[in-house]
Amino acid sequence: MKKIRSIHFVGIKGVGMTPLAIIAKEAGMSVSGSDIAEEFITSQLLKKAGIVPFVGFSKENVKNPDLVITTGAHGGFNNVEVLEAKKKNIKVITQGEAVGIFMKGEIFGRRLIGISVTGTHGKTTTTAMIATMLKDCGLDPSFVIGTGNILSLGSSGHFGKGKYFIAEADEYMTEPNFDRTIKHMWQHPKIAVITNIEFDHPDAYKSLDDTREKFLEFANQLPVQGVLIICGDDPQVKKLLSEFKSRKITYGFDKNNDFVVDEVLKGIKLSVFGDHNRLNATAAFIVGIEVGLEKENIREGLIAFKGSKRRSELVGRLESGALVYDDYAHHPTEIKRTLQAFRENFPNSKIVCIFQPHTYSRTKSLFEQFSSSFDDVDTVVLTKIFSSAREKVDPTVSMPDLATKIGKKALFLPNLSDVVKYLNNQDFGEGTIVITMGAGDVYKISKELRFKN
Repeated sequence: MKKIRSIHFVGIKGVGMTPLAIIAKEAGMSVSGSDIAEEFITSQLLKKAGIVPFVGFSKENVKNPDLVITTGAHGGFNNVEVLEAKKKNIKVITQGEAVGIFMKGEIFGRRLIGISVTGTHGKTTTTAMIATMLKDCGLDPSFVIGTGNILSLGSSGHFGKGKYFIAEADEYMTEPNFDRTIKHMWQHPKIAVITNIEFDHPDAYKSLDDTREKFLEFANQLPVQGVLIICGDDPQVKKLLSEFKSRKITYGFDKNNDFVVDEVLKGIKLSVFGDHNRLNATAAFIVGIEVGLEKENIREGLIAFKGSKRRSELVGRLESGALVYDDYAHHPTEIKRTLQAFRENFPNSKIVCIFQPHTYSRTKSLFEQFSSSFDDVDTVVLTKIFSSAREKVDPTVSMPDLATKIGKKALFLPNLSDVVKYLNNQDFGEGTIVITMGAGDVYKISKELRFKN
């Protein structure tokens, strides 16, 4: 790995792949990549970095790189470019494995100290907060964060001159068809954060207990001098901690935690709202303490964080007056918490949520929980399920049935074009908040709405 000078990325527009490509480019490596023609939330970041992907997948795209990094999407190890690389005896690794290799730093000729953030919810925001804080304090960290642009960082990936490498640690499988290793297991940080533990990926975990056990395996990889920073309010975390024997620091709203949110954040006005973000900020605060930052500098670093792409992101104001936000929430718990935060922040507004479910397996397994996730909105518009390429259509999952279960406030509009017509015809005024929500492509409807200049 020390001799790697050129890397080809298969599926380079993925939110996990783009930051790695940017890091490699900034480290002085030759970078190429390929993906479908579709616009992604990462497209502008690649353009800014001077990386122009090949459109489509072809063996001709694989010149003679030293390394090929592939995603679990687009066929994974069966992708035509991966097969061509193996035919040429070019080393192929997955995105998850690559994050672990980059974190060690040996590929760049120096050792780095890893900081990993995993959990069912809050990974992206917490990782971005930590990176912003360290950057604001002059430590110039490297980071890989699974989203589009982050205002306070200017990118989702960066190769810094500092000694820290901060990574969002994905809890999904490495490559669903060939390697079911959970991605975060490739990472061996000195500092690990676990934000929470819930059952979210029915195709990756057998049960909630299995999910917790996999997180425990990750925590047990910490070195003797390492530390686990973990939300002590979470019921599954409490079970995990009963089995975890190494150094740990707990945080949360409960007074029994080592760090209590209301005490830690007293006097700090965050730019992002909601109790879930206050938890994220508290985890970041503890990381700051662990790397030796002064509390006042930590506070300034947290204030400097202005939010991330697709995380309660303000998109704009419609000509009719309504504010439009976009959020990535796709699990019942994070939907509920995010919408609670909007209700608390906009107590007198009408809130309209456009929700696009993500994957048949998740929607089916958590159907009852989804039905009670929208209590804080006035209207919820459900679209058809955004299906992952890794699963088959399941006709037993009915979104009209979910709309009926939710009640009178819910309606089903199958296509995004139907949603655009609905929003443009409703003429929502200044007293309305519209939130597009989901892990699919629901955010793209904003391009079809009529915004004020």
